[in-house]
Amino acid sequence: MPHGMESESRKLLGRLREALGSDREGQARLNQVVDLIAGSMQTEVCSIYLFRDPETLELCATKGLEPESVHKTRMRLGEGLVGRTARSRVAVNTADAPSEKGFRYMPETGEERYPSFCGVPIQRLGDVLGVLVVQSKNARLFTADEVYALEIVAMVLAEMTELGAFVGEGAALMARHQQPVLFRGSIAQEGASEGTVFLHEPRVVVTNPISDDPDVELKRLREGVETLRKTVDTMLTGARTADADQIEVLEAYRMFANSSSWVKRMEADVESGLSAEAAVEKEQSMARARLSKAGDAYMRERLSDLDDLSNRLLRILTGQGADARAEIPENPILVARNIGPGELLEYGKALKGIVLSEGSVGSHATIVARAWAIPLVINASGITREALNGDVILVDGEQGVAHLRPDDNVHAAFRDKLAMQTRAQERYASIRDLPAQARCGSVVSLHMNAGLMADLPSLEGSGAEGVGLFRTELQFLIRNQMPRRSELSALYSRVIEAANGRRVNFRTLDIGSDKVLTYMKPNDEPNPAMGWRAIRVGLDKPGVLRMQLQAFIRAANGGPLTLMFPFVTQLSEFRSAKAEFEKAIQREDKLGHPLPSSVEVGAMLETPSLGFAPDAFFEEVDFISIGGNDLKQFFFAADRENERVRRRYDTLDVSFLSFLEMLVERCSKANVPLSFCGEDAGRPIEALCFAALGLRSLSMRPASVGPVKHVLRRVDLTEVKAIMDKSAAKGEQSPRRAVSDWLVYQV
Repeated sequence: MPHGMESESRKLLGRLREALGSDREGQARLNQVVDLIAGSMQTEVCSIYLFRDPETLELCATKGLEPESVHKTRMRLGEGLVGRTARSRVAVNTADAPSEKGFRYMPETGEERYPSFCGVPIQRLGDVLGVLVVQSKNARLFTADEVYALEIVAMVLAEMTELGAFVGEGAALMARHQQPVLFRGSIAQEGASEGTVFLHEPRVVVTNPISDDPDVELKRLREGVETLRKTVDTMLTGARTADADQIEVLEAYRMFANSSSWVKRMEADVESGLSAEAAVEKEQSMARARLSKAGDAYMRERLSDLDDLSNRLLRILTGQGADARAEIPENPILVARNIGPGELLEYGKALKGIVLSEGSVGSHATIVARAWAIPLVINASGITREALNGDVILVDGEQGVAHLRPDDNVHAAFRDKLAMQTRAQERYASIRDLPAQARCGSVVSLHMNAGLMADLPSLEGSGAEGVGLFRTELQFLIRNQMPRRSELSALYSRVIEAANGRRVNFRTLDIGSDKVLTYMKPNDEPNPAMGWRAIRVGLDKPGVLRMQLQAFIRAANGGPLTLMFPFVTQLSEFRSAKAEFEKAIQREDKLGHPLPSSVEVGAMLETPSLGFAPDAFFEEVDFISIGGNDLKQFFFAADRENERVRRRYDTLDVSFLSFLEMLVERCSKANVPLSFCGEDAGRPIEALCFAALGLRSLSMRPASVGPVKHVLRRVDLTEVKAIMDKSAAKGEQSPRRAVSDWLVYQV
């Protein structure tokens, strides 16, 4: 930047600091800010647009446009050049605004006199808070230096907006972090809880965006960067014994930390008048905007490296957040952008709920949350920006919403809901030791899903008859290296002991797709859900499969053993996997280890293809467990990770139910036990319909056993089947409504 422009930028920031430090109301401050910017940039117009809601921008202050249009002119995100700036998160600079694609003429503002337009996003860490606009009568492009100066000013405005500097009159000028906010996300784990916000990564608050002395700030920045680089070097030194892939990742991390261009950009920001902290955040925000749009997956992934490095540098500069995890509040609700299973396990079951601004239904965190029956809402966009440690928050996993700082009416209604749930749980406890026997005499065996030793106490309390699915991948996912056979054997042995004679069905390692081991070389697949995963990995890497099979055999210690292979799609895969088990048995026999007293080897049916396998498959397999989550995904061609389509298709669709009914018939003919395992098995209406089709074994999360048993004990399954058949005869897509309406009078 030329020295003159740099000097002018510093002068403007100095004037802004005085304006922002005044005791004026929010609107008066904004009015003074646009006057100062217009004067400094020598433009006829300067305007500030802020978000009224996530989709609507509102003109909140202007110098040069019609004053009557303030708080009246609004536009949708992406609408007009202002909306385009907000959506793209990059500057829009044009000498002829009316000729630009998407231009929207707003007659109430009087802007037709100003063809030159330059808008820059007011953004903080990737979150766009508004748009700063300057306009001029002279048809000209604003220079790169002028755009840069506006970006510097926008950075300061973003920080001051975050700190509530513009609180005051006006619909878009409400106090941040004080108003009730409803966040709508996606359901990942049902349940409801009330608690206090506990931020996984507390936001670093920059209270001094404008520097007093650039030389002092440059010194602070350089010292902070040097400390950061030493920290990264220490991390790398400590990982020298790790595998090559881990070291490669850390080397890339260090290369990023030593990037001279990154540091030079921050130094230029400081020289223009920003504090060291504000310079770090400005470059972090700009890089987020660039990298998030990158077509290269590798570059998008580097965004997380940049975020982590920037956050580390901010904490070094401010000293904030170092001991954030030490003070977990009472009834904590964890709020985070995303979180890994290892980090989640560190917090333990003390958490009462989890809300993620990102996440997915198949993520590792979701698996752990489901195992612990902790209410979890994902894709609650923006909550990490709005929530503060200590805020009251209500998590409604059934609706996929989170109420932050709720008002009294919402709070009272939510507590009524919690009270109803408590009464229902008391009702379920009274039938805990009774069978799930319908009025027609049919008995349905209810089992629970598990994946951690901590899940096993729920076996007794839930009334489940056994463990229908024990996920073994969690022990692999939470480590940074492959677990040893002895460690797995000891764990599986403790699981069997904790089950106290009840059946435990171990599923062999199910990795791939959304479950990736950090210590295995990643495979860049265009569609990982249909790629190298589960039993395919086990058969291609037989050493890992054999090690786990031997661990199962040793854990049984002469007792019964039940296991199943995931994602089997054809008979040959089951035969190959079964052959590996038989080899493991022979090897353990030669070593003199006790063999299981009885063995059941099953398969998970998760693709439609296996339903049409030859009769030989049904004759050779000991049991079949329907993996409902994956089967539904492939049956409807609806990616379970895609929020647009995953909830589009009903589990009780007649075509899906017809497929299940065919499986029941084939298994009945071959005398093969069949169970349904998945989230749908734990939903009373779905469980009722499955049982009416003839499924006599269901496996679900522990908290669902009571509600499902309660419903089953109050109905006649032959009546349910008649209602389903009648619905299908009418041409209805799903019997859900018919069964639900009938059930109202039965329960």
